[in-house]
Amino acid sequence: MQTDLFPVENPVVHQLKDASIVEYPALHSAQETERYFDLLTTIIPWKQSSIRIAGKLIPIPRLQCWIADSGLFYTYSGLSLQRKPWPEPVLELKNTVERVSGHRFNAVLANYYRDGNDSVAWHSDDEPELGPNPVVASLSFGAQRTFELKHKSLPELEKVRLMLCSGSLLIMGDTVQNNWLHQVPKEKHLKNPRINLTFRLITD
Repeated sequence: MQTDLFPVENPVVHQLKDASIVEYPALHSAQETERYFDLLTTIIPWKQSSIRIAGKLIPIPRLQCWIADSGLFYTYSGLSLQRKPWPEPVLELKNTVERVSGHRFNAVLANYYRDGNDSVAWHSDDEPELGPNPVVASLSFGAQRTFELKHKSLPELEKVRLMLCSGSLLIMGDTVQNNWLHQVPKEKHLKNPRINLTFRLITD
């Protein structure tokens, strides 16, 4: 099926102090976003992992799945994720994201936010296996969620707040992870789920 793309020549560029983010607010049509959301909900083997904090295992407040080329592993916060092979719809999305962004990716961390109680805390995707200047492409389906960024070393800078809609693509350029933290905060009132795919290139 042909994907209806937001005009590639007209992305929204968010210029930060020392980084830039390119946003395609509607990479897919409403019909396509609904189709992909339903597919991803069922074909991805979602799992809730736990991390150890102060000696206690704490469940991560979302479901996850690490999908990557053979032999590629990913570890963050002491958690090593087991690789799953590419489902065909996820591979389709990867090809679209690569074509639009001009970057190559060989892995994706999929997150399933079941409602507004699920979240991800402040962090940057700067693990050693992503290389020195990682580009991360974030594709969203489902409920609109708030996406926030704050500078690592300049706390006086205002936080950046974006609203990520279903079908949107956010491309975080090669200085974003070095200089900025980001999070998806809890939104207690929100009842609907969201799926987010963050495509990465494992270099090590």
